[in-house]
Amino acid sequence: MPVSVVTDSSAHLAPGVAAEHGIVVVPLHVLLDGVAHLDGVDIGPDELVAALGSGRPGLRRQPEAVTTSRCSVGELEQAYTAAGDDGSDVLAVHLSRQLSGTWDAGRLAARAGAAAGRRVRVVDSGSTAMGLGFPVLAAARAAAAGADLDEVHAAAVDVAARCRTLLCLDTLEHLRRGGRIGAAAAALGTALAVKPLLHVVDGHIEALEKVRTSARALVRLVELAALAAGDAPTAVAVHHLGAPERAQALAVALRERLPSVIELHVSSVGAVVGAHLGPGMVGVVVCPGGAGDPGAAGLSTPR
Repeated sequence: MPVSVVTDSSAHLAPGVAAEHGIVVVPLHVLLDGVAHLDGVDIGPDELVAALGSGRPGLRRQPEAVTTSRCSVGELEQAYTAAGDDGSDVLAVHLSRQLSGTWDAGRLAARAGAAAGRRVRVVDSGSTAMGLGFPVLAAARAAAAGADLDEVHAAAVDVAARCRTLLCLDTLEHLRRGGRIGAAAAALGTALAVKPLLHVVDGHIEALEKVRTSARALVRLVELAALAAGDAPTAVAVHHLGAPERAQALAVALRERLPSVIELHVSSVGAVVGAHLGPGMVGVVVCPGGAGDPGAAGLSTPR
């Protein structure tokens, strides 16, 4: 029995990767001044940066004007149904339940699918961005190699447990306003103009370190990524919001520092994740051991 893989737009797979791997992506929601938009469909990172007013005089909006919301149960049920229309089972992998209600909505949608005779299993990745994307890719690669639902599920869970997500933000104010980090931790991002480093722990975004400059922050991200990777073959992703040059510099440094990198993805975060992290952010997701065989079933290795 074939398996179809579904995720949400917070996975932030690089352009073309979802289509190449047959992954169904359900968009999360972004509201700008109360007007609803679909993440990755009619709003992307450029529109978000403009809405937040970064470097664009006359376009500044108060951060409170940008809010986000989960996928609805109905949207997920529709996506699961469409993915399984060919008779396949469905594995849905979503962002951390600690960051969004999407996983809970997915569980309800899966129950509705089970009542209609479809097999749908839902996985909490415990992260977001490529901390979610790598488990999704592992599931899709396992499915393409002929794995059944139990095996595809196991592949996603295994990779999710191995991913390490590291972030450097210009400020923690966006996370504080969105309720994703406490006011005390947010003070790390304002004291003496330090650059806060964060990581994802048990599905939560938590403060990790603080450094003095953006340049030092990139160096420290590379150091932390190297520690997380060890000597294992490693899949790596670099993310940014409105900082493509910094992201490319980080990708080059990671490639030089980690000779065991087996695939490297570079992509912007979308509007939903970007709304909480803010313009100027860069991040690294490290997956020691890789996310399945990137060459399996004729799949290419992104660079």
